[in-house]
Amino acid sequence: MSGSYDDSVGVEVSSDSFWEVGNYKRTVKRIDDGHRLCSDLMNCIHERARIEKAYAQQLTEWAKRWKQLVEKGPQYGTVEKAWHAVMSEAEKVSELHLDIKSALMNEDFEKIKNWQKEAFHKQMIGGFKETKEAEDGYRKAQKPWAKKLKEVEAAKKAYHAACKEEKLAISREMNSKADPALNPEQLKKLQDKVEKSKQDVLKTKEKYEKSLKDLDQVTPQYMENMEQVFEQCQQFEEKRLRFFREVLLEVQKHLDLSNDVSYKNIYRELEQNIKTADAIEDLRWFRANHGPGMSMNWPQFEEWSADFNRTLSRREKKKASDGVTLTGVNQTGDQASQHTKHSSHLSVPSNTVQSLQSSYNPFEDEDDTGSTVSEKEDNKIKNVSSSEKNQSYPTEWSDEESSNPFSSTDANGDTNPFDEDASPAMEVRVRALYDYEGQEHDELSFKAGDELTKTEDEDEQGWCKGRLDNGQVGLYPANYVEAIQ
Repeated sequence: MSGSYDDSVGVEVSSDSFWEVGNYKRTVKRIDDGHRLCSDLMNCIHERARIEKAYAQQLTEWAKRWKQLVEKGPQYGTVEKAWHAVMSEAEKVSELHLDIKSALMNEDFEKIKNWQKEAFHKQMIGGFKETKEAEDGYRKAQKPWAKKLKEVEAAKKAYHAACKEEKLAISREMNSKADPALNPEQLKKLQDKVEKSKQDVLKTKEKYEKSLKDLDQVTPQYMENMEQVFEQCQQFEEKRLRFFREVLLEVQKHLDLSNDVSYKNIYRELEQNIKTADAIEDLRWFRANHGPGMSMNWPQFEEWSADFNRTLSRREKKKASDGVTLTGVNQTGDQASQHTKHSSHLSVPSNTVQSLQSSYNPFEDEDDTGSTVSEKEDNKIKNVSSSEKNQSYPTEWSDEESSNPFSSTDANGDTNPFDEDASPAMEVRVRALYDYEGQEHDELSFKAGDELTKTEDEDEQGWCKGRLDNGQVGLYPANYVEAIQ
């Protein structure tokens, strides 16, 4: 490695030592590297903050999507709550990672940025003030020693040149003695040349030795000055290294969730919610709400009454929102009390106040023509929103149709007892235009956009028979669907 320095131009650097002229530049460059390392650390933290933010957003989106799917799915009871707890965990962890992102950017990133601005001062002509001060300090410390070193190098070259000339002169003199044609005068000149070269060697050697002695005298001071400037650079670098260590420890605290009490509480709460899932309790709830535990208006013997000699149509029974509820006619004896206990509540318009004796038969046909088209249209707009638990679910949540006991054909090929006149040859796929909630046991419920299969054309009262994708068969208003092209 070679270098040059002001007055020491031409001085060859013989090693990679710090003490060589110009080799202090590596220490000066470390100051510029320190500024760049601050920028690198800020970029590193910024990228991690972006990752934390993206992860938090993905957790939130995942929790929102799966919470909706579980709510619409067939899961129920305490296990459903435990499943929801997993999504709640994701939402809370998402908030913690957003807090990490904020801490990294608002605290760590800004702290490095401010420290960099305070520690490094840019000059108008470029570079940093700290770099120029260190370089000037090294130059000042090296200048006297470099000047002496330059003199030593010059003296060394002069001495080596004199030695070379002396050797040539001696060689010529020896050759001339063997030459008989050489006259005494020429031989005398060669001898004088040898003598003069010897004197030059002695002079240059003395000067060379003196310059080395002078260099040795200034070397201790040179080393002291260089050490002083180097220690100043070391102190500046020590501040940066200690600052980096401090910042990285703060980053570690912000990233480490293992010691965060709120983080531990999230998983403690998640564990408690999952452990509260009780299969027996869920089965008991399902039995009470969807199984044998449900109440039933069992058919009772009813006397014929002349006051009400026709069966209410399906549509009239559903117009309960603006009617008066009647519970049957007065009867005598035990029959009256027994009938009152088990009778169905029927709703008729308020202007029709009369005693009703007959109860609704779930298997009766729709032969009664007393229901008018206007009554059907009035009832059509009464979409009552039910909970997702009572809705038919998309095919992705339903079991295989072959396993549904209420599908159109069971495993033995027997027809569904609820599918009275379904004709397999007449099946058309239709799509729901509006939400509809079945208000009788033999009516279907669906949401706008759901698809089902029409198995029987519209009757004179505007009803069609169809089958949902989960195998449920029933009736629905014909004008609530459209055929799929």
